[in-house]
Amino acid sequence: MKKNLPILLALAALVVFGLVRYDHFGSAYNITSFWRYNSMFALISVGMAFVIITGGIDLSVGTVAALASVVAALTSVYGSWVAVLAGCAAGLVVGVLNGLIITRLKILPFIVTLATSLGAHGVALLLGKNDAVSIAADSNFGNFGNFGQGDLFGLPIPGLVAAAAALAGWLALRSTRFGRHSLAVGGSEEAARLMGLNVDRTLVMAYAVSGLLAGMAGVILAAQFGAGQPNEGVGWELFAISAVVLGGTLLSGGEGSIAMTIAGVLLLGLVFNLLNFENGLGFISLSAYWQSVIRGVFLLLVIVLQARVLKQRGKKRVTAPA
Repeated sequence: MKKNLPILLALAALVVFGLVRYDHFGSAYNITSFWRYNSMFALISVGMAFVIITGGIDLSVGTVAALASVVAALTSVYGSWVAVLAGCAAGLVVGVLNGLIITRLKILPFIVTLATSLGAHGVALLLGKNDAVSIAADSNFGNFGNFGQGDLFGLPIPGLVAAAAALAGWLALRSTRFGRHSLAVGGSEEAARLMGLNVDRTLVMAYAVSGLLAGMAGVILAAQFGAGQPNEGVGWELFAISAVVLGGTLLSGGEGSIAMTIAGVLLLGLVFNLLNFENGLGFISLSAYWQSVIRGVFLLLVIVLQARVLKQRGKKRVTAPA
């Protein structure tokens, strides 16, 4: 708990600052809009957390989400649930492909997911004919747009989907064989193999989860904006990695938390939300491109801090009495 205290304090400080400085920061509209929009980033971050916990990386989540948004938009003519399932299936296929290539061909995750990222982007452009793909209008099968824009019991549907995925991820990491094996593989893949764990299956499952949740994020993207977006998703992997690392998950693997990953998503989302309010006051004027700069700075700072913590741990082990 002590190591998580800084991010929780920073989160609380940003909330208090926003409530004090901006009139409508605590309004129901701002809260639901924040929850609705950041649901996509929460989904890809939960998937990224499992991958990083195993000691890997997934650079394809952004373009996979874009591909899934196009697939969902194209299939929305057959009904809302078909569009949802098709978008998720597209993400799952890419995730499983990533895992199989990494485990069967023994290629570094960085290289594999970079290649599939480029491939997914190309397929999205081909399917969308280099343009946004509008979702189907209302039909007897229901309105797919409600999946991204609608509410259930007064709560945004995308936010509820992200909350359910985060809860499932938290339970999976804490209470299932997959979660325990993921931590073991990330701690030491060789030791995990010696213990008799099926390392390859665990890795494939981790990348499958990442792909599936990226696909779900893409479905929400299409439903929220009314069209599949083949050119969207650029930099999403950086947001996800930043959120996961901010939440205390080690880039080297073997240690991580889904709950703190969500805290990382909230922290990054709040920073951008506050910047939007500040732009509205007119004192500063920062374009959306500054979001990438801020994400990069956050990621660099946390990586530097993690490196120092790991170095201190190594010194303690060396100097510990036999």
